[in-house]
Amino acid sequence: MALMKRFVFLLALAVVATACGGEQAADVGPSDATTTTAAAAATTTTAVPNPGGGDAVAQEGDSVAVHYIGTLDDGTVFDESRPRGSTLDFVIGAGQMIAGFDEGVRGMVEGETKTVRIEPANAYGEYDPEMLFQVDISQVPEGTAAGDVLVDPTTGSPVPVVSVEGDVVTLDLNHQLAGQTLTFEIEMVSITR
Repeated sequence: MALMKRFVFLLALAVVATACGGEQAADVGPSDATTTTAAAAATTTTAVPNPGGGDAVAQEGDSVAVHYIGTLDDGTVFDESRPRGSTLDFVIGAGQMIAGFDEGVRGMVEGETKTVRIEPANAYGEYDPEMLFQVDISQVPEGTAAGDVLVDPTTGSPVPVVSVEGDVVTLDLNHQLAGQTLTFEIEMVSITR
């Protein structure tokens, strides 16, 4: 109940509505999913030989900079770093990334490109129907309709509006990529110890 009240309060504070079907952007950063201890077991990788010849091998505690392209099984690109003009920088094992991505960069060397396939358990978790919440229409911005996406102002997380029926609004608090198997092409740009 406290979780529902938090979201209702946050949604009433600041909300941005966008059309459903717009581009999904995924944050491959901090995981919203339950992390499993078998991250490597649910991650499939394919490496391309190291053209850069770097000596450092990425390991726990290293600061790394990578470029990546994330795709869904249907080939849809949901996120990529190059159009933003900067690398994704993080510390391996610091909990800043989804488990499968973090595991996927371990063992890479500078200049190497690798394809990593991450199952939902090591990405954003399985889709959970219990994450659908119903709130009174007075708790969301006027004019909210099914298909709109509200934004939690504290986390920036999108909150899709599933339906509006009379005075009841159904919100989906699952991550947009919950239940999805993700594929990342990762290029190791730099490793710093």
